[in-house]
Amino acid sequence: MTDSTGVNAETGAALSDWDHTQQSISKILTTPIGARVMRRDFGSDLPDLVDLKMTRRNILAIYSASAAAIARWEPRFRMRRGQVLSLAATGKVELVILGTYFPRGHLGDYSIAEDRSTRIAFTI
Repeated sequence: MTDSTGVNAETGAALSDWDHTQQSISKILTTPIGARVMRRDFGSDLPDLVDLKMTRRNILAIYSASAAAIARWEPRFRMRRGQVLSLAATGKVELVILGTYFPRGHLGDYSIAEDRSTRIAFTI
């Protein structure tokens, strides 16, 4: 039995559980705050940070922006760690996020927890 279902944003096929959560995390992190008309506060500050020099301070800001956005918009996942895997002059950033997945977190049930990681790659 699936705990959450949705639609794949690219293919229109059904998505459920962890796959649906990964898509949600990606959508949250790659959407600039203010970009959605009916939900102006949805998204993250991450798109504003990728053009900065990748100093330790700015990488910490990327992790912080990711964790804050996920905590606000995705109740099925809690970020514990982040790691920038690669950066390119073209603006492509590859980020690995490690944390705890709660399959029924969207229902307020945090009794089941699984360690999971997801990879987000995007170009701004």
